[in-house]
Amino acid sequence: MKCEKCGYDSEENKTKSGLNLCSVCFSFAPNDPEKLDEYIKEKIPKDILNSFRKYSKFRGEVQKIGMIKKSSQGKHMSRIPFGYQRDPQGLLVPAQNYREIEEIFEEFLQEDMNLRKLSEKHNFSVNGLKKILRNFVYIGKIRFNGQIHEGKHQAIVSSTLFNHVQNKLDKIKRKKSK
Repeated sequence: MKCEKCGYDSEENKTKSGLNLCSVCFSFAPNDPEKLDEYIKEKIPKDILNSFRKYSKFRGEVQKIGMIKKSSQGKHMSRIPFGYQRDPQGLLVPAQNYREIEEIFEEFLQEDMNLRKLSEKHNFSVNGLKKILRNFVYIGKIRFNGQIHEGKHQAIVSSTLFNHVQNKLDKIKRKKSK
């Protein structure tokens, strides 16, 4: 398909407001329909964008490679999970509130406990609570790019407790999907 901005012909074109755009033109295209019309009218020769096109494929790849390397070394790269803080070397260490994480995992396994009750008790949304209960960080592991690595940080809950919680979450999920 041809880009409606620069005329570049590619199978990887993207659509915005029904217009076919190459990846470079798409990345600069405004979301406002009126501004998008103005943007499309300002034609630009496809040759001028070739250097952008050539290097835009690599955008983000360098960062992802670095993140994969860090995660394989057991380093956590995203937002600090509830119950942890960073030490001066940048590693995760249990924060003062880390015992609340243990409580959440243990309470969830109680027979009469469900996600809604537990989320209200600990002042989390149900989805926020699910993220905590599914987070491998709490057993001392790092999950990134579909892989799980040993973390350089201290676990807050045991693998056994974590696995029991995963089983209960899976049962809840199966019940809902029926």
